[in-house]
Amino acid sequence: MQIQWYPGHMHKASKQIRETLPNVDVIIEVLDARIPFSSTNPMLSTLRGDKPCIKVLNKSDLADPEITQLWQHYLEQEQGVKSLAISCQQPATLKQLPQLCRQLFPAKAGSVKGVHAMIVGIPNVGKSTLINMLANRTIAKTGNEPAITKAQQRINLGDGLILWDTPGVLWPNIENRNSGYRLAATGAIKETAMQNDDVAHFAAEYLLATYAANLRERYRLDQLPDAEYELLEQIGRKRGCLRGGGRVDMEKAGKLLLTELRAGNLGRITLETPQMMAREQEETRRLQAEKAARRAARKARRSSKGK
Repeated sequence: MQIQWYPGHMHKASKQIRETLPNVDVIIEVLDARIPFSSTNPMLSTLRGDKPCIKVLNKSDLADPEITQLWQHYLEQEQGVKSLAISCQQPATLKQLPQLCRQLFPAKAGSVKGVHAMIVGIPNVGKSTLINMLANRTIAKTGNEPAITKAQQRINLGDGLILWDTPGVLWPNIENRNSGYRLAATGAIKETAMQNDDVAHFAAEYLLATYAANLRERYRLDQLPDAEYELLEQIGRKRGCLRGGGRVDMEKAGKLLLTELRAGNLGRITLETPQMMAREQEETRRLQAEKAARRAARKARRSSKGK
């Protein structure tokens, strides 16, 4: 299943970001530490040019700490990029962000104009909660579903730092289908745009291969099955996700697994590594090239028929 979700307000927000970017000094891109690559908006890489960018790996308390370190090293290979791993559940980690913004532009931080930073990120990445904690007051709406913030706003954080908040934005075409599944598994895509059981099968397959011990401990399973379908059946029976006749309600079992994954009940889990994404990018490029070749062939056939 190809997961896509790009409502009209996201198109409007993308346009606003393009218009505001020339007026900001630094971009703060909030990523989900569990999916640093899949939660990176490719549009931003194209638009930012040579502007400094701070990539904030939020929800780092839910992610595998060793893999988070690998991602920070990987992200900082790009020119002009700094990275921070933070968690809104650990407020002390947030202090690093405004400090880093001011360090990048010490002269502006002490001037009347101040440092202007734009904060961007995909839906439900924790951006609004982060802003409210930085401002020490409720400014941005928060919630457990994606796409709460709908309009751009300017926030003076004091001490020479001005923050431009933007709505959570995805991109029109998620080329890597696995990235679409990861975005859905972590709650960045509304449930109306996906099928819970399909996403749960993707998550279960990955967890079986990578975090088997976490599954055994959470669901008290003596032995894990080889296939994701059987795993969801076992979880459903353990947790009472049953229909008439004792049959497992697979939709309910899948939703239970996703809910517990998102809440961190399965432990600190990261759904992708830099090495994985390098392989998947290569595969995506191959599929794109094949698709382009098919389009060119169809166009050539139409042209020859018209002669």
